[in-house]
Amino acid sequence: MDEKTIIIGCQKQLPKYQRELVHKYSPMLLTVARRYAYDKSYAKDILQEALVKILKSIVKYEEMGSFEAWIRKIVIHTALKYFDKSSFKKEFSGLDNVKPTNDIPSAFLKMDVEYLMNHINKLPIGYNQVFNLYAIEGYSHQEIGKMLNIGESTSRSQLARARKLLQAQILKAQKQTA
Repeated sequence: MDEKTIIIGCQKQLPKYQRELVHKYSPMLLTVARRYAYDKSYAKDILQEALVKILKSIVKYEEMGSFEAWIRKIVIHTALKYFDKSSFKKEFSGLDNVKPTNDIPSAFLKMDVEYLMNHINKLPIGYNQVFNLYAIEGYSHQEIGKMLNIGESTSRSQLARARKLLQAQILKAQKQTA
């Protein structure tokens, strides 16, 4: 069934098309949710809530852009609602001993997506959110600031700290396996 047919059927609230939407897009949307959740069951909860929102608000959907982008955005916003601005205040800043390097360790070049996502999911909430929104989803710091209700400079600093911490985690893991 093509995307347009599914959308029209869902706008008419026909269960057959709603099931098809869930079946067709759930795997992709679960991947998005997993970037913001710390375990798979939590990601499934986010996905469930996002799908309910998608099915309720699809009547308002107008073909102004990609449908996939529209539903991805709903999943991202749903995931971000689980956290609030206070999570940024709780971030630890034990990065003083982490020294940045311009060398790209060979392990970085050999990493698979799951390995990298496991390390990203170990980041503190605020770092994780900003890193995902910027590095993976492609949002600007201005857009991230609006989404998370933080300043652009906070977004930039969270990204820098996330990168340093992620690099330190991966280097530590590399040393442990060497």
